[in-house]
Amino acid sequence: MSQPATVAPAPKAAEDTVTLIDNSTGKQVILPVRSGAMGPRVIDIRKLYAETGMFTFDPGFTSTGSCDSKITFIDGDQGILLHRGYAIEDLAEHCDFIEVAHLLLYGELPDRTRKHEFEEIITRHSMVHEQLIMFYRGFRRDAHPMAILCGITGALSAFYGDQQDFDDPREREIAAHRLISKMPTIAAMAHKYSTGQPFIYPRNDLRYAENLLAMTFAVPCEQFKVNPILARAMDRILILHADHEQNASTSTVRLAGSSGAHPMACIAAGIASLWGPAHGGANEAVLTMLGEIGRKERIPEFIKRAKDKDDPFKLMGFGHRVYKNFDPRAQVMRRTCHEVLGELGIKNEPLLDIAMELERIALQEDYFIERKLYPNVDFYSGIILKAMGFPTSMFTVLFAVARTVGWISQWKEMIEDPQQKIGRPRQLFTGNTPRQFVPLSRRGG
Repeated sequence: MSQPATVAPAPKAAEDTVTLIDNSTGKQVILPVRSGAMGPRVIDIRKLYAETGMFTFDPGFTSTGSCDSKITFIDGDQGILLHRGYAIEDLAEHCDFIEVAHLLLYGELPDRTRKHEFEEIITRHSMVHEQLIMFYRGFRRDAHPMAILCGITGALSAFYGDQQDFDDPREREIAAHRLISKMPTIAAMAHKYSTGQPFIYPRNDLRYAENLLAMTFAVPCEQFKVNPILARAMDRILILHADHEQNASTSTVRLAGSSGAHPMACIAAGIASLWGPAHGGANEAVLTMLGEIGRKERIPEFIKRAKDKDDPFKLMGFGHRVYKNFDPRAQVMRRTCHEVLGELGIKNEPLLDIAMELERIALQEDYFIERKLYPNVDFYSGIILKAMGFPTSMFTVLFAVARTVGWISQWKEMIEDPQQKIGRPRQLFTGNTPRQFVPLSRRGG
C-alpha cells in the first residue's frame, strides 16, 4: 500500500466504530471503539492486521492500551489519580498503607475486622527464610541496594517453590501476601548489609511503616523508638507510590507475567525496570541535582541554565510526564515534607535549604507557573527521605517496597483476565533486506 491510510469517523448509524480507509485502494475497514468507565475512548485494533496486513507504530506505547484494568485511573490534564475510584488525596489523608494495599488487591477498603485480619496476615509473613541471609553475603559491600533487592526478590521463588499453580486463586493470594509482607524486610536488610550493620528482624508489635523504619535504623545495642511523625510520613510515601497505572515497571511485570512466570520473578523484573533514573530513580536524581547546585547562591545560575534550550541541564523534580497540570500526590508530600522538617528541627542543612528555595521560586515565578512546572512527588519524597536519614541509594528501594502491592495487584488482575495473552509487541523493521551470503574465503582481508 503505497499511500497512507486515513482514519475517518464512521457514519452516525455506527458511532461506536471508526472506519480506516486505504487511500490507494479505497478499501474500508471498520474498527470498533470501546469506552471505559472514565477517560478517552479507545479504538480496538486487534483485527487490524488480519484485515489490512498492517500494524500500528507506537514507540513507547504512549497511544496504545494494552489491557483492561479496574485498579488505577489517571487524568494527567486534570491532575487526578484514583485507586478503585478513591482520590489519592483522601487515601493518603485518612488511610494507612495496609488499607490501601487491601483496596488495590481486593477492590474495596476493609472494615475494621477485615483490616485487622489482613494486617495480621501481612505481619506474620514478614520474616524471610534464614538461609536467604547467605545470598546477601554474595554481594560486594558497595553493591547498590537496588541490585541486591532485585537479586534477592528473584531468589524468593527458589524458597517458595511449593507455589506452582497460579491458576488457583488461593495460590495467587498467598504469593501476594508473601511479597507485600517480605519486601520491607528484604529492603531493610539490603541497607544493613551495605552499612555493615547486623540485620534487624521484623517485630510483630509494629505496624507496616513502623517496622520498615525499625528494621532500617535500629541496632541491637539499644531500644529503638519509632517517631510517630516519621512513621506517618513513611506511611504516606508508601501510599503515594503504591500504584500508578501502566507505567514502565508495571508494564514489565505484566509482560513477564503474561508468559506464566513465577510472580516473584515478575516482581524482580519490575524492580529492574524501576531502577532507571527516568522512572523510580527520579527522587535520587533530585538529590544529585541539589548536590550539583551546592549552595543557595548558585540557584539563579542553574535556573538560567534550565531555561536555556541549548543547555542539557534539567531541573529534576519539576513537572511530570503524565500530569500536565499538577501532580496530586505532590500536594500531600509537600505538607508531609514540612511536617518532617519541623519535627526534626533541621536547620542549616545545605541541600534542604537549596530544595526549599527552589520550591519557593517554582511556586512564585512566572516561568514555572506558566509551564506548570510545579514540584512533583519525587521532589518532596527525596527531601523527606534525606531528612529521615536514608542514603540516596535507598530511595528507589523504598519506591519498590511501596510499588510491590501495585505490581502484584496488576499481576493478579492480568492472570484473572480471560483476554490476556502472552505479550508480543511488533516492530517496524528497517534493517537489511535479503542479501547473498558470501563465504569467509571470499570476503577479502
